[in-house]
Amino acid sequence: MADSIITSEKPSTSSPLDPPSRIVCHVCQKQFSQYTCPRCNSRYCSLHCYKSHNIRCTESFMRDNVVGELGQLGPNDETKQKMMDILKRFHSEEEADGMDEDVDADSALSEETIKKVLSGGEVNFDDLSAEEKKLFQRAVASGELSKMIEPWDPWWLKPSARTISFSKEGTQLIQPLAKEDEPMSPEDDQESSQASEIPPGPETPLPPLSKLSSAKPSPFLAVHLVDIIYSYCFALRLYNGDWQSDATGSAMVVLSVSSVLGQGGQPETVLEALSYCLEQTCSPAFRQMGGLQFGLGLIDDVITLLTLGTPALLCLLCDLQRMVQAGETELKSEKPRKSRRAEIRSKLKQAERKIYFLMCWVHEQPGEAWSSLGAIVRAEKSSAMNYEAVSRSAKPDNKAEPRSKVLIQEIKDI
Repeated sequence: MADSIITSEKPSTSSPLDPPSRIVCHVCQKQFSQYTCPRCNSRYCSLHCYKSHNIRCTESFMRDNVVGELGQLGPNDETKQKMMDILKRFHSEEEADGMDEDVDADSALSEETIKKVLSGGEVNFDDLSAEEKKLFQRAVASGELSKMIEPWDPWWLKPSARTISFSKEGTQLIQPLAKEDEPMSPEDDQESSQASEIPPGPETPLPPLSKLSSAKPSPFLAVHLVDIIYSYCFALRLYNGDWQSDATGSAMVVLSVSSVLGQGGQPETVLEALSYCLEQTCSPAFRQMGGLQFGLGLIDDVITLLTLGTPALLCLLCDLQRMVQAGETELKSEKPRKSRRAEIRSKLKQAERKIYFLMCWVHEQPGEAWSSLGAIVRAEKSSAMNYEAVSRSAKPDNKAEPRSKVLIQEIKDI
């Protein structure tokens, strides 16, 4: 008897012992069904019909299978540890990405700060928000801010420093002013800007030493001048030429480096004066400036200023005097401990008197004196560098040492 064709929608109940009747595919209605859906028992003829017979049924079936398989997997200690490692690594990567996003977010200044900058107002550290303060401190610690600071060219290295002129009384000669309606050429404009960078000299005529003191000037004033020039150059390079931003701090740096102004020292040789200055330069307080190499560079500054002669030295001493006076003025407006403030003001006042006396002394000296003094400083620096080179190549038991041992040995013993 021929097989009957059944198109019923009822689920199939066939078994291997009871062969199924010829049932048409419930999906395409064209072919005889050969398979049964294990979830809904629908009959289908091909894989295409199985996939399209009921998407929900297919997805639900796959999900149930996966859940069942996962349920049979019992987590052991090794599996747990691997999962913990994966989660920790993911958390670390996510935290690092969050920090990068925070940096980008913190890099934006607040609207209030931006308005103040655009209006030309001064922005202090206290004006910054908490996020901006963190970003600023991070930039300071990483050294990023140093890249934003334009390198400072010392005024004594500019061409205009060689053309400073003074009257016989010690006052700087007045430069003619250009008329406002008269345009300046680029060359004249450049010369004018360079001249303005030179510290002005004395505003009033300098009195003779005989009016300041009846005693004979010390024969070691030239040595003291080397000490003071070095200390001035140190402070200006430390503050990138802008001592006005912290006059008190700059003045105290000068007193820290100078034995003459800060300690009442009376060095009798150039070697002794330079030894003390280099010792302070290499001390923990200023070691970040570059140590011995930075100090040797400052000695070059001393030689340069001595080579420029009396006009440049008077400008230097006048600028140093203004620095000390400004430091005294700042102390009056501040409110540190009363005893401490009186002590600092006393030191600054005493330093100011020494600077003015030395200024009058420099004005009376012949120009040839500075070239001779510069030659002595240059010789001491050469001896110091030679000793350093010899000490590096010499054996530990070698007792032969050059004369300038004190200049370098004191630095290395710090």
